[in-house]
Amino acid sequence: MTVEAGFDIEADGTDPQQSLGTAAARNLATTTKSAPQMQGISSRWLLRMLPWVQVNGGTYRVNRRLTYSVGRGRVSFAQTADRVQVVPPTLCELPLLRGFSDEGVLAALAERFTQREFAQGELLTEVGRPADQVYLVAHGKINKLGDGKYGDQTVLGVLADGDHFGDEALVEEDAAWGYTAMAATSGTLMVMPRQAFQDLIDRSPELLVQVAQFLASAQQSTNNHGEAAIEMAAGHEGEIDLPGTFVDYELSPREYELSVAQTVLRVHSRVADLYNQPMNQIEQQLKLTIEALRERQEHELVNNPEFGLLHNADHEQRIHTHHGPPTPDDLDELLARRRDTSLLLAHPRTIAAFGRECNRLGLYPETVELQGSRVPAWRGVPVLPCNKIPITDGHTSSILAMRLGEHNQGVIGLQQTGLPDEVEPSLSVRFMGINEKAVISYLVSAYYSAAVLVPDALGVLENVEIARPRD
Repeated sequence: MTVEAGFDIEADGTDPQQSLGTAAARNLATTTKSAPQMQGISSRWLLRMLPWVQVNGGTYRVNRRLTYSVGRGRVSFAQTADRVQVVPPTLCELPLLRGFSDEGVLAALAERFTQREFAQGELLTEVGRPADQVYLVAHGKINKLGDGKYGDQTVLGVLADGDHFGDEALVEEDAAWGYTAMAATSGTLMVMPRQAFQDLIDRSPELLVQVAQFLASAQQSTNNHGEAAIEMAAGHEGEIDLPGTFVDYELSPREYELSVAQTVLRVHSRVADLYNQPMNQIEQQLKLTIEALRERQEHELVNNPEFGLLHNADHEQRIHTHHGPPTPDDLDELLARRRDTSLLLAHPRTIAAFGRECNRLGLYPETVELQGSRVPAWRGVPVLPCNKIPITDGHTSSILAMRLGEHNQGVIGLQQTGLPDEVEPSLSVRFMGINEKAVISYLVSAYYSAAVLVPDALGVLENVEIARPRD
């Protein structure tokens, strides 16, 4: 160190420290800190909006009027390279094969389908022409076209992966196409002529019986929802014999058992004893664990194969977008399929894609107030974000439409309150003891499920393109 003009100068030329530094001062200070934060917490609108029904016995039974099952599910396919094959058991989704159990006949039937590629804009069937083939859509999108009242062509519906059409040709000799089918995209069809089916019937007595049963059940008196009709008379005069009737019920109604999400929280006793100020360590650990458990609960309510909403929507309530991105027309069609739609649920990226379509058309969706928040809406129905709805292959997703409430024959959540050591409705935290390593354990359990009371309470807009088009 050198001395010049009465000042101390460090060897490196810098001025010496003249006061206590902040790093050292912090050793004597009390730090102000936040509670533990967690990035994985979402808005969880589904859990907030579902009306929760108490299930005291752990099981909820949905009783319905008797409905005649007619199939109309989705057929599945196996693909090896560019070769596509029908998965035989899924042929039971064809109406006349509903409930058919002979796997050998189904396998023989699957082998009779031949693969056919089609191009965008290709005419596949034409209205009025003989219908002598059944088509299974392995991949791609097809528009069903018909003539409007004033001569213009209208889109009657959209068929996509797993859908089928022309199955009525298998049992009707003089069947004719009631619509024109035109390819909206390129894709793959599996095709079987009526004659190939007839040859198999001639060799399979069981299949012949199944076809006869289907034709007999087709004559059953039903309403337009497939329910057994309630006979009645109206608009008559005088003394006539009134029809007798009764309301029949399903003999084997569906039952929903409460599912569970669980984890074991472990905290060392030394942490709980010595490091509990100013925040309770066990309390903060439980808080974040419960948040993660609720996130998993919402994920299961959407994606669980047994009771998840995406897997339990009726196939008649599933529709496809007309052009790919979610347009106002697509949402209008989704809303039109049920009364009193309570909410629309979509991934945040799907909501953004819908906003882009509205911007392109010069439309400005309204907002509504819901539980103290302003949320986007369409036709007065809230459009709520749910990041648990999956995005397939990075560019397609789904939009759910729901009518809610037990009183409204809608979608409900199922729970059981009053559990031992309950800290939130249907969620308990139970002390499991302290092991020989002085670790305290708590069992954290959440019980839940969801039920769709009638099929039209839940609808899905599928194959929604959310990727932004290239400028």
